Amino acid sequence: MNARRKLPPGRLIAATHNPGKVKELGELLGKAGFTAVSAHQLGLPEPDETADTFVGNAELKALAAAKASGEPALADDSGLACDGLSGAPGIYSARWAGPNKDFRAAMQKVEDGLKVETSADGEVDRRASFVCVLALAWPDGHTESFEGIVRGQLVFPPRGDRGFGYDPIFVPEGETETFGEMDPAKKHAMSHRAVAFAKLSAFLAE
Repeated sequence: MNARRKLPPGRLIAATHNPGKVKELGELLGKAGFTAVSAHQLGLPEPDETADTFVGNAELKALAAAKASGEPALADDSGLACDGLSGAPGIYSARWAGPNKDFRAAMQKVEDGLKVETSADGEVDRRASFVCVLALAWPDGHTESFEGIVRGQLVFPPRGDRGFGYDPIFVPEGETETFGEMDPAKKHAMSHRAVAFAKLSAFLAE
């Protein structure tokens, strides 16, 4: 196992072509003394996500950007894992929305899938998790990964137009609102990405 490695403040490649993720990562990294530069800005290609876990895909994306740029890079992989669907859509969360990123259709697919998987007593397993893995990679292949998980329940029909993705069908444990209804500041303080960010921030501050 590789020894834990430090990362001095400075420029860090955000291994994503998603403007929303670049902004979010930039705000986080700025607090720790880092300046985020996106893979898109540098014209770096997007690798195919061929791993079968969130950790694997996050590390794959981070390593591709680090090796192509010759600088350390940060990537994330995240999604919704439904207990009643054996963890699906999981790493395929974005793909369920199709090329047009139609998450209404993706949420309907989740609901339809759960109906098919209804148990003999007519109960639907609505338990689910949002998962986020942040991976730091260096050009020499070293990686450090940080995972955030939030458990909750699925609700249908979708509620709220805040947030994005599957937020309107996910109610985190101990709450009554979906992530789609919740005040963004409250959501960002407790989300799966917030949990992973907190671990990353602690690492950067060491």
